Amino acid sequence: MFIARTVCREEETPIPQPGRNEVQIRVQSVGICGSDVHYFVHGKIGRFVVNAPMILGHESSGVVSALGDGVTSLKVGDRVAIEPGVPCRMCSFCKGGRYNLCPDIVFCATPPVDGSLRRFYCHAADFCYKLPDHVTLDEGALLEPLAVGVYACRRGGVQLGSNVLVLGSGPIGLLSLLSAKAMGAAQIIVTDLDQGRLDMALNLGAHHALRVDTRDPEEMARRVEEALGCKPDVSVECSGAAPSVQTGIYATKSGGALVLVGRGPYSMDLPIVNAAVREVDIRGVFRYANCYPLALEMIASGKVDAKPLITHHFPLEKTLDAFETSRTGAGGAIKVMIHCDQ
Repeated sequence: MFIARTVCREEETPIPQPGRNEVQIRVQSVGICGSDVHYFVHGKIGRFVVNAPMILGHESSGVVSALGDGVTSLKVGDRVAIEPGVPCRMCSFCKGGRYNLCPDIVFCATPPVDGSLRRFYCHAADFCYKLPDHVTLDEGALLEPLAVGVYACRRGGVQLGSNVLVLGSGPIGLLSLLSAKAMGAAQIIVTDLDQGRLDMALNLGAHHALRVDTRDPEEMARRVEEALGCKPDVSVECSGAAPSVQTGIYATKSGGALVLVGRGPYSMDLPIVNAAVREVDIRGVFRYANCYPLALEMIASGKVDAKPLITHHFPLEKTLDAFETSRTGAGGAIKVMIHCDQ
């Protein structure tokens, strides 16, 4: 499935063969991410611009179908989740453990790199994670957005007893909620414009859910504190909307942390002095690093049940319908899954 701005078509392409230290994967499940929809609708995200036909998809899992030279960690028939970003492994960021910041990282479905929304795909073996027998391939595909939630909570310092605010209850917000819960958060409060998303958050274990019905960030911050009985230690902003980021600053406890996950306007008005004088740390998030093992353990152990987030299923041939469902939120869509094996 090639996507070029808003032009979409199915196309036969050669079956790729694995290179050294790579595996060929018969792709099974691919989740639609907000970034996929953004490329589909707008043809770009910030500095990443689609200038040529590009295959979408990066939330993927499948079955190993062939091995390249040098691969010993996997065998044909293994069910794997695919971590979609492969760094250079040589630069200071990689050697320091922050490979998500590698300037030469090759990330699925980020222009000009093709993604994994196809029947066969080749990937570095050391960025494929074997799934236990009881973990489904759909759950394997969910490891990618769950890793974002894990990384956001790590960046914020969520730990046993933390009070956490999650701003925005889309898929990443809900997975941040589940991550915070698994990491021992005492109380979790979520905000959103959509009551259906808030109801889902409550079903997933949020202690409080506030509907955003005002653009006054200080008023929303007061409501958060009133509901929690205190200011949150950590706020995780997942919408990218300026009023929501502002609310995050006002709401967060002095000495706490606000983590920016959502992608909104390139620049926005922020009460930065309020954050500075109260020593509220504002921390960015760019994808994740070293989070797949923990995300997989959370799913495998049952500490996180992400399956309720999958609301719709489509075969590969119905990809356009899948994207429209994800784009519009039709039928209460949260996470739309495409099945390439059907």
